[in-house]
Amino acid sequence: MMQAMIFAAGLGTRLKPLTDTMPKALVSVGGEPLLRRVIHNLSVAGVDRIVVNVHHFAQQIIDYLKENDNFGLDIRISDESAGLLETGGGIKHAAPLFAPDAPILIHNVDILSNVDLRHFYQRAGGLLKTDGLASATADAPDALVGAAADAPDALVGAAADVPDALLLVSQRKTQRYLLFDDTMRLVGWTNIATGEVKTPYPDLDPKACRMYAFAGIHALSPRMIPLMNQFPDRFSIIDFYLQTCATHRIEGFAKDDLQLMDIGKLDTLAQAEEFLVKVKSPSQPSPSGRA
Repeated sequence: MMQAMIFAAGLGTRLKPLTDTMPKALVSVGGEPLLRRVIHNLSVAGVDRIVVNVHHFAQQIIDYLKENDNFGLDIRISDESAGLLETGGGIKHAAPLFAPDAPILIHNVDILSNVDLRHFYQRAGGLLKTDGLASATADAPDALVGAAADAPDALVGAAADVPDALLLVSQRKTQRYLLFDDTMRLVGWTNIATGEVKTPYPDLDPKACRMYAFAGIHALSPRMIPLMNQFPDRFSIIDFYLQTCATHRIEGFAKDDLQLMDIGKLDTLAQAEEFLVKVKSPSQPSPSGRA
């Protein structure tokens, strides 16, 4: 099976005044709510189960999904009405809703992109050493990668360094960057404006690292979930990755032709429709439902 989580609990403060009366997830872009767009793309990718976390105007999201019969998918609600848990805490809180034997594809609700989510999930299939998809197939032709999803477990032996998480990253300009070594293994984080560095490696030189911005899409092995018990109820997933990257393989994936937009501000809403014209959606039909 394929499973995913949509981060939809945020307050959407940068989209005020729209989010004074609705959750960010239901803000319309190109005539459709952001939530519906992400659900559609996950469905086309083959995702069977989706967990949606909710907080701000939570009932509106619950009602929207109910009105649309969950778009024919197994959609489960992780309720954070009592308090926002941030990205890491949100995954920890939602853990009982996931299957224990498949990677979890995590997608911010306000991200539009040209990423082939199925291929990204298949690339992250090496997260599980027993799921029949070795990371060695990551650069193989699509037909081979697709076939590998149903291949015998013996093929997994070809994977030498199986990652525990895969992070989509980009070269967009920002002040905060993830730091990777030459094999694209996560080794730290830096804020180039302040010079702050977070890393488990005391002698790490950020200038000697590959620097990429996090793109809001990642895949996590369920083997990593128990490690979250050592963390408080509320924490950042990036902090979690930084604190575990010395003992677990957290990898970055930089898509060469990545086109991505973060619908985080009102001015980006005006640009979003033009962006959607440039980024062709998957050819399969959209889940039926009301916008």
